[in-house]
Amino acid sequence: MAPQAQPSARPDGKKTADLPAAAFGFGRRGEPMPKVKAKNTRAAIRRLWGYLKRQRAALAGVIALVLLGLVLSLAGPYLIGAAIDRYITLRDPNGLLWLCVLLLAVYIGGSAVSWLQTYVMSGIAGRTVWELRGDLFAHMQELPVRFFDKTPHGELMSRTTNDIDNVSNTLNQSLLQLITSIVMLLGSLTMMLLLNGWLTLVALVIIPLATAVARQIGKRTKSQFKEQQRHLGALNGFIEETISGQKVVKIYNREELAARQFQEINAKLRQAGTRAQIFSGMMGPFMNLLNHTSFILLAVAGGWMAYNGWTTIGVIVSFLNYSKQFSGPVNELANQYNMIQSGVAGAERVFEILDTETEFGTTGSRKAQEAIRGEVEFDRVTFGYSDTPVLQGVSFAAQPGQVVALVGPTGSGKTTIMNLLTRFYDISEGTIRIDGKDIQEWDKNGLRSRLGMVLQDAHLFSGTIRDNIRYGRLDATEEEIRSAAKLANADGFIRKLPQGYDTPLSAEGGNLSHGQRQLLTIARAILSDPSILILDEATSSVDTRTEMHIQEAMKALMQGRTSFVIAHRLSTIQEADLILVVRGGEIVERGTHEQLLALRGLYAEMHANPSADAD
Repeated sequence: MAPQAQPSARPDGKKTADLPAAAFGFGRRGEPMPKVKAKNTRAAIRRLWGYLKRQRAALAGVIALVLLGLVLSLAGPYLIGAAIDRYITLRDPNGLLWLCVLLLAVYIGGSAVSWLQTYVMSGIAGRTVWELRGDLFAHMQELPVRFFDKTPHGELMSRTTNDIDNVSNTLNQSLLQLITSIVMLLGSLTMMLLLNGWLTLVALVIIPLATAVARQIGKRTKSQFKEQQRHLGALNGFIEETISGQKVVKIYNREELAARQFQEINAKLRQAGTRAQIFSGMMGPFMNLLNHTSFILLAVAGGWMAYNGWTTIGVIVSFLNYSKQFSGPVNELANQYNMIQSGVAGAERVFEILDTETEFGTTGSRKAQEAIRGEVEFDRVTFGYSDTPVLQGVSFAAQPGQVVALVGPTGSGKTTIMNLLTRFYDISEGTIRIDGKDIQEWDKNGLRSRLGMVLQDAHLFSGTIRDNIRYGRLDATEEEIRSAAKLANADGFIRKLPQGYDTPLSAEGGNLSHGQRQLLTIARAILSDPSILILDEATSSVDTRTEMHIQEAMKALMQGRTSFVIAHRLSTIQEADLILVVRGGEIVERGTHEQLLALRGLYAEMHANPSADAD
């Protein structure tokens, strides 16, 4: 069962719209989508090397195979020259036959070594990308909720898949070619110098021009590949949001608008991709032209030297072969430069996520083993979201075992108060205490292990019903799972399903009703046995009959636990020990149901007019 990102409400309590926003250049929370900034290419390569060097033995094997392949590759042209000067010129068929057999063995051995290089390198690249993708996903699990609120989910998916695939392709195809080309370049240059120094100078004349061309094309190619990756991330974000919001798209007949917006983003991706491929495609023809020019110069110079008796035909033939082996790696390096740039661009985007500070970087030291009685105190708590004040001087206290209800208009800050208690966000000013201790002293995992939360949006994972209930406590026994389901009034409908607790769930529990999904999330919370319980409008989206079942389960669950209930229907919180009325980020009224009715204030108005906005 693969965990998925839990949807969360905005800290200001407002609901997130399901309409696709990426097409307008905004993320899921209405904020500008992050653009890819140019990073230090050398730094990205060094960090990739940090992953590669963990496989020193395999890399050493690849280098050994490359050196062996170099020896075999350099032996071929030398043997061809020797065949001309020693056997063809002297008309020695027997010697030529044996030399041809040796030459065939060299080429067969070279092919076998080349295959082994690819085989070993594929293993190195696969393990490296496996570790990189694992580190990225694990790091994402430790990022704070505010990061996911600001970053489009499709953008994260793009970095986890497309960008890492680019890194994988670079390691698989480019790294080995890079090593081989450099070694072959040095080896061929050495043999050329040994054969004829003057011809070597002629061959090197073309190198400065080739370097300048590669550098200019490379600069433009890198920027275009970065732009291509940015538009690809935007496209993925739009697809993810549009698919998840299909009901909204269809109910408002926005299919044509969605298709048009998709085409606009897709066109930008096509334009960026086309430009990237055009610039990268220029490298090959330019380098081939330069290589052919170099070959012509060498043929003319070599022929003139042989005509004057300064060298032999065999040496010229060997030298021309070495010149091709020399220019070939130069050409390959130029061509691979484009793919390397694409891989580096992907690596930079991955490392950008890995460099994001996790929420556990500055956490406290109090551990989960410490018992919690459930005394909660907010002392003049102030909090702002994106430079906008949300809560201002909020103060209240909940005694162990009390039920505290929060009511108020949409956007008043009810959900934000609970997000601060769970440390999904950290306060700007003031103090939040649990059992008299500042929650900043708590290890976040330790704190949250003592909290239970049931959200308005019931989120289930891929897997069976049993897996989803056990998500609350992975070591729970079968008896404990069934007991939690019975307490949540879910056991009845579960046993009526064809496969009972082994029933597989479709995406986010789509084969269950909303009420059934909510009962499963309540069973999950019951199984976790929290000391403090948070119910965020848990019954707002269910029918009256299901609500009755949930309320029965809640009464049993809240026994002996400090409970916070964000109410949608005021009728569900009349028995609360303390009701807090929140408006504009402040607590404007507090007391029991009877006391608040007697005040004839906002709560009494909401009670008298249930249809008013009280979410």
